[in-house]
Amino acid sequence: MSVKLIADNGSTKCSWLVLENGQSRKIETDGLSPYFLSGAEISNTLSKKLIPKLNNTNIDEVHFYGTGLADSTFRKMMSKILKDLFPAAACSVNTDLMGAAHATCGDNKGIVSILGTGSGCAYYSGKTIKKVQNGLGFILGDEGSGAYLGRKVIQYYLYNTFDDDLMHRYKLKYETDRDAIIQAVYRGERPNRYLAGFSRFLSENRGHYMIENILEDCLNDFINQHIYKFTEAWTSPLHFVGSVAYAYRDVLKELCNNYELELGSIMKHPIDGLAKYHGQ
Repeated sequence: MSVKLIADNGSTKCSWLVLENGQSRKIETDGLSPYFLSGAEISNTLSKKLIPKLNNTNIDEVHFYGTGLADSTFRKMMSKILKDLFPAAACSVNTDLMGAAHATCGDNKGIVSILGTGSGCAYYSGKTIKKVQNGLGFILGDEGSGAYLGRKVIQYYLYNTFDDDLMHRYKLKYETDRDAIIQAVYRGERPNRYLAGFSRFLSENRGHYMIENILEDCLNDFINQHIYKFTEAWTSPLHFVGSVAYAYRDVLKELCNNYELELGSIMKHPIDGLAKYHGQ
């Protein structure tokens, strides 16, 4: 039986799974976004953080799903990196949306959405991605993502929109200097990850009406800007993957119920569904 290495790569982290003789083993590395890292940096990270943990396991197949791979240049770059690291293995490289589709839909049709550090949405026919509704990145879009939610938290603080209670809670937890925040967002490294870090403030303060309003508004933005662009959304189940989707699955369930949309599965880690898909 062939030994398979599966990867679900996001901006924040990359989850790896080794499938061997019916057993699985998980490994995690930093996110390998081609938007923020060069090919040399990605290769170096894998050589230092992944290869040693494989313990000289002979890999027969590599299935890599990740952010940024809708761009053919990035896809070719990642294919070369993996082929160089695993010259004897058959390597496939695909988008994170395809990974989410395989994880949640398997061989069935559906609308699949990613709500993690970033966001994206697609219609999956059961075999291929037919339509894609990608975000515009953390500056222009990524509605419903961790970066989008975190940006809203910062806005509420800097615009003095939070009530006294939430302002106090914010000041106890985060950087409060306006210039430092602006510097981190516009000139810091990986600003999308920086923004997404503020989204934890929402999960830690559930129940406050302002927090609930932010969550409903931001996830509603995702539905209106992305899911509603698919006519298939009215006849196909909606599947969600990612940390944001899982953390606020109650809000997603309520919104889908209000809009009379069929909610399918909500999965925090696509790698678990990919293990089942590729282990068949």
